[in-house]
Amino acid sequence: MVPVIAFFNNKGGVGKTSLVYHTAWMLADLGHRVVAADLDPQGNLSAMCLDEQRLEQLWPDDQRVATIYGSLEPLKRGVGDIIDPLLEPVGDNLVLIPGDMALSNFEDDLSQVWPKCLDGDERSFRVISAFWRVLQRGAANHRADVVLMDLGPNLGAINRAALIAADLIVIPLGPDLFSIQGLRNLGPRLRSWRAEWEARKLKNPAEDLVLPPGRMEPAGYVVMQHSERRNRPVKSYQKWIARIPTTYRQCVIDEPYDTVPDVANDKHCLAVLKHYRSLMPMAQECRKPVFHLRPADGALGAHGNAVRDAYRDFNSLASQISMHFVLASL
Repeated sequence: MVPVIAFFNNKGGVGKTSLVYHTAWMLADLGHRVVAADLDPQGNLSAMCLDEQRLEQLWPDDQRVATIYGSLEPLKRGVGDIIDPLLEPVGDNLVLIPGDMALSNFEDDLSQVWPKCLDGDERSFRVISAFWRVLQRGAANHRADVVLMDLGPNLGAINRAALIAADLIVIPLGPDLFSIQGLRNLGPRLRSWRAEWEARKLKNPAEDLVLPPGRMEPAGYVVMQHSERRNRPVKSYQKWIARIPTTYRQCVIDEPYDTVPDVANDKHCLAVLKHYRSLMPMAQECRKPVFHLRPADGALGAHGNAVRDAYRDFNSLASQISMHFVLASL
């Protein structure tokens, strides 16, 4: 099975979708075959990858295309099981399973089948494992090395089913009170869902139905969107950055500790990324990651230096993440 990595925090507005987009591109640049899957009903990752004309073709009024929701629709309607998802080319080695705002219609189904799994109801297991099975089909068709999932910022039934499909979880954080509180909420919920899924897997009545392992192992965190002065985070953010390593250990991985390093020396910190505010509009206009911007795109002078910094930062992050999913695939 192909490793699945979810990028998730139940606090929104930290740049999660941009992180998935750029990490997927960098992994593809490094030679990995990547599936990026948009499981956020808002469809922001799809909007970053595709232009409006293509999105209009994928989200027609009168028919259903095999977006992430279209792949589930026969199962939802009770007329079949999942179908192979559409794999939309984005770049060399990189494809997208497009999102769909209609995915929110699947929330009630996922909520209803969760308790029914304890009764050994086969359809409930097919519904609750549908995300994972769609992702694995897409990965097999692309001959992928890894799947990256973008999720919405909540702890509802859609994200529970999506996280069950994840082997690893990367947690994006802003250096603020809300992200710290998000960590406090997320850790206990992950442990609860992991234990509940283990109990449910034992009730699977269908021998031919392969279920997601439900590892949901935290791979680490990424600190994003901090402001700097003279290459140091501004004072208002420093106190929140300082709290992240302790909160992560206490609430997410339940790891004993005597002393806690700062973020820069924390083995659980995958990266501290700049916002690259001046580059983002340029990259969105060109529909490419910031580290692919060229002078012809307007990346001149200081912008050119920022492009090189972005390449260095995302190359380092992608290299760390690749080590995690290579180990997960063994």
